[in-house]
This record gives sequence, structure tokens and C-alpha cells, in this order.
Amino acid sequence: MSRRSRRSGKKTPRLNVYLSIFIAAILIISVGGFYVYENSAKPSQSSTASSTGSSTSSSSSGAGPYAVLDTSQGTIVIELFPNVAPVTVSNFESLANSGFYNNLVWHRIVSGFVIQTGDPNTRDAVNSTRNTWGQGQGPDTEPLEANSNYPNNVGYVAIAHTSATTTGGSQFYINLADNSELNGQYTVFAKVIQGMNVVDAIAALPVYTNSNSFTFDQPINAQSAMLISVTIQSTP
Repeated sequence: MSRRSRRSGKKTPRLNVYLSIFIAAILIISVGGFYVYENSAKPSQSSTASSTGSSTSSSSSGAGPYAVLDTSQGTIVIELFPNVAPVTVSNFESLANSGFYNNLVWHRIVSGFVIQTGDPNTRDAVNSTRNTWGQGQGPDTEPLEANSNYPNNVGYVAIAHTSATTTGGSQFYINLADNSELNGQYTVFAKVIQGMNVVDAIAALPVYTNSNSFTFDQPINAQSAMLISVTIQSTP
């Protein structure tokens, strides 16, 4: 065997070693880069959890403010969206801080649809005025502030208004289902973050079902469907 052949024979293993190291380095870099990309592409666990139960990509910011709804069935906590509906949230906070929402009835309960309150005509559940329930409003009205990123999905809270106008007042409702037919027509200004079981308990209360009666969809026992107070606070 010539000297050139022997030298070539010695270099060949080294080339194989260098080549193996180079390929291994490429694989490590590639796998590492893919791992970083996968983790940066996935939403964080907190943002995923906050949008659970909703078909929308929007989620709560966690910045508040919040409203604590004390009811005869328990406590409901909602996160307000001042960046989405600033006029509506400001009016809601003002009403709450003034005690306007104290001792009102969830006067409209429609299983699988919504529960609704905020009518001053229901204050203290005076049964003699049931024929006016649903007709009262607060002192101020606010414009429609609908946002396509905040639809009427289960747990979301919106301002009610009559079919004759798009302006809202003090009455608000909580969606019991994804009510897409309401999207764009009502201002969604908050979302339930605690106490959805309480919402469901109110929704399960017995109601009048005679469509020819002024008590249609009203709770039979109003004292079991009271909104006792609304407290605005910076933390849940």
C-alpha cells in the first residue's frame, strides 16, 4: 500500500467523526429552535383558561374593575370592561355606588337564555307593582357600545334595551347560553368570573309561564330572586 493510501486511510475515520459531530450539532439546534417556536406559539395557560366556555377569542384582562353582586342565591363576581364600553361601565359603576341596584328583583328569568335585573320598579319586590316590572330604568342612558370581540356568550353581561331603541339604561342581563342572535345589538360590558353556579341557581327558579299574563317570565317567589347589592372594587 502506498504512503498516500495509508494517509488517506488515517484521515477517513476523522472525517467521519467530524461529520457526525456536525450533523449532531445541526439536529440539536433544529430541535431546540422548534421547541422555542412551539412554546411561543402556544397561548399561556392563564389566557387559555380565561376564555374557557366562550367561543370568542377575547378573554378577560384581569385588570378589573370588578363588581360583586350579592344575591339571594349567593355571590356573583363580574369583571367590567371599561376599555370596551367606557360610557356603559361608568354609568353602571355610578348606579352601583349610589345604591341604585340595592334590593331589586331578577325580574326576567328565561331558562337557557338570560336572567335580567336592574329595574327600579322591582325594588323590595312589591308584588302590587308587578305589572310595571321590566319597564323602569335609571336616570341616565348610554349609547350602544357593541364590540364584535365581545359577543353575547354564556357568562357575558350586557345592557338591555327595548326593541324601539339601541340606547341602554340600568337594566342588564347575564347570558345563560351563547346567544349569537343578540350580537351587535346590545352592549356587552362585563363577564362573570366567579359564581356562575349562582347564576344557574337563579335561572332554575320557578317562574310564571302564562304568556298572556304580565307576570310572564317573572319569578313566582320574588324574595328568592333578589339582587341585594352591587359593590364596585379593584380586586375580585
